[in-house]
This record gives sequence, C-alpha cells and structure tokens, in this order.
Amino acid sequence: MAARDVPVAILPGSPTMTSSGTITIPPPTPKSALKTPATRPIASSFNTASYRMAVVAEPLLAALSDRPAEAAILLDVDGTLAPIVARPELASVPEETRDELSRLLDRYALLACVSGRTGEDAARVVGLEGAVYVGVHGLELAPEAERWRGPLQEFAESVRWPIEDKGLAVVFHYREAADEEAALTKLRGVAAHARTLGLEANFGRKVLEVRPPVAADKGTAVRRLLEQRGLRRALYAGDDTTDLDAFRGLDGLEVAVRIAVASAEGPPELREAADLVVEGPDELVRVLRNL
Repeated sequence: MAARDVPVAILPGSPTMTSSGTITIPPPTPKSALKTPATRPIASSFNTASYRMAVVAEPLLAALSDRPAEAAILLDVDGTLAPIVARPELASVPEETRDELSRLLDRYALLACVSGRTGEDAARVVGLEGAVYVGVHGLELAPEAERWRGPLQEFAESVRWPIEDKGLAVVFHYREAADEEAALTKLRGVAAHARTLGLEANFGRKVLEVRPPVAADKGTAVRRLLEQRGLRRALYAGDDTTDLDAFRGLDGLEVAVRIAVASAEGPPELREAADLVVEGPDELVRVLRNL
C-alpha cells in the first residue's frame, strides 16, 4: 500500500493543495484579495498551522506509526535535516531536530541517513550515535566502486577548481561563485570531459558531482538497508535530484511514504513524485513529530 492510496483527512475550511496525490504543507498563500487573510492577525493561543499539519499528515503516517517495529525512517541530510549553507563543512543539524531523531531512533526498527556526504561526515553533521549512515549516494555500499578511486583523483587534479573530495566521488561547488553563469558554463565543460573518461557527472543544488560509473545510488542503498532487516514499511525524505532514486527505492513496499523537502533550487520532479511536500527542514521536523 503506497501512501498516496490512503484517504487524506483535510481540516475543514483550511486551504490545501493536492496534485497527483501530493499534499503540500503548509499550503501556498492565496493570491486572491478576497481569500487573503486580514493583515491584522487575530490573537490566539491555538497553533492553527501545527494543527492543520497534524490533520493532513496523520493519515499518511499512521501505517508507519502504528507498527514502528516493522518500519524504517530514511532521511537525506543536507537541505533535509541540516539547512543548506554556503560552505558544506559548516552545516549542522539543529538541536531540536537531533532530539526528534533520537526519539525516532528509539521507536523505529531503523533510522538511517542516506547522504551525498561520506558516511563519516554525515554522522558528524547529524551528531546522533546509533543511527545508520550511508554515504556518497549509496556508493559506500558498492564494493565495485573502489577501483575508481585512482582515476577519480587523477581527474580531479587535472581540473583547476576547488573540490570536495569524497573518496568515491569529487564535488565541484559554485554556490559562492562571483558569476554563477560563467561558473556553470565552465563546469559543464568539466562534466563533458569527465564523461569522455567513462565517469558519471551529475549536477545538483549548485554543485557538480563526478563519480564512478557504478550501478549504485540512493535507491539501491535504500533497498539494501530494508532487505537486510526484512522491513516492508518505510518513509524517505529528501530535497534534491538524487533523492528521486531513493523514492523509487521504496517501490513495491507494503507502505511507502515519500516526502519532498521543497526549495527554490530543488527539482520540480521531486515535488511531483512525493506523497507529501514540506517547505524546508523546519516543516519536516513538525511532520516527523507525528511519527
């Protein structure tokens, strides 16, 4: 049973947006003047946004929260748990989020972070012992990727550009470039050259990642994690193109919930493939509290 097959409860009188079974939290602000709330707020101790979120998300999550010993919570890190920052080494998961993850770790059969970072670095950023960390978009679970370390390093050294070295992948960032268009043009050439050498080159949120041509991604990682533990119920949340692979990795499960953490830089395909869309890491934490 996929989450999109579960009837969704809607708070009467609250605007929501659905498309192909996808729910957006919080709903978009109405553009019509007649539907726009008054500029002077009404004082109230009742948190309408939190209540609406609980009502909308609960039916999607109930099949997981009712049987936590049979379910997995799988999460991306950057842009999902940790807000995006200009320099990756400065990213961190907020304490409030870490506390929520700790609760989920104690409650569910598996709590895992599947990251583009190395597993070791993802563990540093999240800061939670006991969780499972899989790095480099699943490549760390693919032994055949090891023989590409040398060719990757040679390629990285041939490019005049600062790199983030992940061992099994090299990343070229351009978020802080003075001229993003010029930087992107240059990196497109770098990507083309990498492909002539038999390497894979993929663009993400202000990055180019070059990696081995190995059939391993977040989807294969998700499937392996679940199969190792015999789990058939899972939630995955992510914010970028590689998280689409993880979404597909949930295909065929008894219960699958796919959450897109939206941003201006995120791919529209992620929203379209999701069962639930949240507007940023803070909104994701509010949803996780329903688990």
